[in-house]
Amino acid sequence: MNRQQSLRYLPGLDGLRAVAVIAVILYHANKNWVSGGFLGVEVFFVISGYLITMLLINESQENGKINFKAFWIRRARRLLPALWTLLIGVTTYCALFERDTLGSLRGDVVAAFVYGFNWFQIWVGTSYFSAFGFVPLRHLWSLAVEEQFYLVWPILIAVVLKIFGRRPLLLGTLFFSASIAVSIYVAKTFEPGASGSVLETPDHYIALFGHAVSKVDFLFLGTLGRSGGLLIGSALAFWWKPSMFNNDHPTSERHIVSAVGWLGVLGLGAILWNFHDVVEGGVDGGTSGYALLFQGGFLLVGLASIAIIAAAVHPHTLLATRVLGNPVFVYIGQRSYGLYLFHWPIFQFYRQFAGRGLNAVEFVLLFTLALVVTEVSYRFIEMPVRSGGLREAWNKLRHSRLESDREKRQSIFAIGIVIAVVPIFALVSLATAQVKLDDIGQSLTDGENGVVNVLTSTTLAISTDTTVPGTTGVVDTVAPSPATTTLDGQVIEIIAIGDSVMLGAANVLTERGITVDALKSRPFRQALEICNYLKSVNRLGEIVIIHLGTNNAIDEKTLDEIMVPLADVDTVVFVTNHVPTRKWQNSNNVLLMAMPVKYGNVKILDWHAIAKAHPEYLYGDKIHLNPTGQAVYADLIMQAIGK
Repeated sequence: MNRQQSLRYLPGLDGLRAVAVIAVILYHANKNWVSGGFLGVEVFFVISGYLITMLLINESQENGKINFKAFWIRRARRLLPALWTLLIGVTTYCALFERDTLGSLRGDVVAAFVYGFNWFQIWVGTSYFSAFGFVPLRHLWSLAVEEQFYLVWPILIAVVLKIFGRRPLLLGTLFFSASIAVSIYVAKTFEPGASGSVLETPDHYIALFGHAVSKVDFLFLGTLGRSGGLLIGSALAFWWKPSMFNNDHPTSERHIVSAVGWLGVLGLGAILWNFHDVVEGGVDGGTSGYALLFQGGFLLVGLASIAIIAAAVHPHTLLATRVLGNPVFVYIGQRSYGLYLFHWPIFQFYRQFAGRGLNAVEFVLLFTLALVVTEVSYRFIEMPVRSGGLREAWNKLRHSRLESDREKRQSIFAIGIVIAVVPIFALVSLATAQVKLDDIGQSLTDGENGVVNVLTSTTLAISTDTTVPGTTGVVDTVAPSPATTTLDGQVIEIIAIGDSVMLGAANVLTERGITVDALKSRPFRQALEICNYLKSVNRLGEIVIIHLGTNNAIDEKTLDEIMVPLADVDTVVFVTNHVPTRKWQNSNNVLLMAMPVKYGNVKILDWHAIAKAHPEYLYGDKIHLNPTGQAVYADLIMQAIGK
């Protein structure tokens, strides 16, 4: 007997998949809509752990063993057709319309093809959480985690069943304990604030085979850190099976199960609504990992998910039959894999930058397009491959002896060759493309030629290289990169301190006589360190310009502390923030706008108002300056300082 036929269809699980994928899609469309929507992926992990483990247990019971080869073939037929369609489609699109991205896309495509995308992303340090850049395959990290699970899980289940026998209470408790152990491991490894900001770098990195990687990336994307959901779902598979219940005769336990399921719904809903982004802006150190997520948050999602699953697989709960089992949810759930695959690149092709939120109209149109693409893939690629219909049609066509069929076969071959030309061109283009920076990256790289590091080489925080864990586990400090322009100890008459926004205009500002110290991902508080240093060596001049706050929140205490060494400076210009994708934009600007009331030597350049009124000054991310914006930005600064 085929093991998949030994289990009845569970529409409630498809309904839960629909809820999970909708949460993820809403989050990807606009983080302000469902701030914890990214946790829908964790729900997928729990469902996968439950369903796959239950199928393996059933196969072992019915056949006395697990057929590993058959399992992996079934998984490949289920997952690979849509994935390969996506990879070919994205590569073709980029080869035709985004050729400059092909070089950087190549590594992503290869990593996704071999289901190692999560570890590739961790290793190269292209943070999953960056709001900038064109990243059409970023979401494939979760598929890599699941496929790695599918690779080892049947072997592990077979070993566990061989050693412990069929003792569901014991084995379920074992896997549940393993899930808790993973949660504890993640909590202990995580450091609040750890995400690679300039400050406190030893706490933000971990050594992986002697290579420094971000702790937050390692824990959020890594297979071990994300195995908790898979394990807790597996634990439930030993405790709670659909075969335990009578499909025809409702029993009294359905009321308790239903209550547990609704508690899970309320809990999961509260988590999705209230949890913040994976990373958030802190006052002291740029972006930081959301502590609650890594210190028990994943476990809470897992507990809520198994509570819902328990009710979803019961044949007589309202949650299973009417809510999660309704036709709309079931339809979406059956296509959730394709929807997850195709929605993200479609969003990216339209908006270009990951951090730009969609409005309601854009979302409806793009989601509809994603649904159409998903349906085509589901009907004409995925299902024919899964059911064997594609092979059957191919064999019938190949062995046909009728003249009319031979003509039909020749026509199909000719059409196939024509259709294959474009993907082949795309793959050749991908293989031969040079790695190029996008417009923002190139702008910031060019701007580095116009900046200086005013701190001495002994000041760790200004290092433009990271501190990296050595192979012995001891953190080795890498010396800061030498500045392009050097200062010989003279007073700096006009100093501009900024982050990547100012960095883009560094060359223009330098040409106008301003000394620029700008650095990507710089937290606001580092201005205090720079100002204190310049004051201590008597190098502060008449004018100081500060444009920070793109990467993190500002607090009033830090502003007051910065003004202590600047008390005798003739003019201090604070530039307001324009970061519409960040929640701290408005609160930062309120604090900055209040500064002239407290300090007579402070002026405000309201860049936020200018950028909001003139989006043509900005690149597509709505934050960084294009060449026109760089010139306008420099003109406004010169006007603000009376030059």
